Amino acid sequence: MRARLPCAALLAACLLLGGCGVPTDSEPRPIVPSVVIGTYEGPIGGPPPSAGAAIERLFLVRDNQLVAVDRRVVAAPSPQRQLEDLMAGPTPQERDGGLDSALVGTNIISGVRLHNGTAIVGLARDNPIRNDEILAYGQIVCTLAARADVVGVRFVQDGRPLEVPRADGALTLEMLTEDDYGSLIHAR
Repeated sequence: MRARLPCAALLAACLLLGGCGVPTDSEPRPIVPSVVIGTYEGPIGGPPPSAGAAIERLFLVRDNQLVAVDRRVVAAPSPQRQLEDLMAGPTPQERDGGLDSALVGTNIISGVRLHNGTAIVGLARDNPIRNDEILAYGQIVCTLAARADVVGVRFVQDGRPLEVPRADGALTLEMLTEDDYGSLIHAR
């Protein structure tokens, strides 16, 4: 009887362990995650942005409001590159999502430089902004102010400070921030 006890215990252990394993399938099957981490908040109906090491935030326009759009890029862009991307306007997928730009078709920016955290944007004299200029200035200010290295934005033309409109239409020579256009920013 003593010899049967270890055999019975061994058999019971084998049966228990056999029931705890991962079942085998005859073919590979996809693994469906039980938890999704993060959400895509890009344009409606568009695919998620391509993988990239950095995020470039641009402010585009939908229904006369500024809309923050995050694009994946290989590396963090310079302020100049970011404004070039802004001037190029929305991608086809962003456009399909109803986004536009008050800057498309203009070539008003002659350059940008950083000075003690202030982005100083040079505007060309020969290419004025369209009628919806408050949105255009808002796009530039909010795009640059979204950068970690920018605390505010000033505009110059021919090296001289330039008055530009805030969201309320008041002209100012002061440094501008996203708060100056807060009433135009679409809440997510």
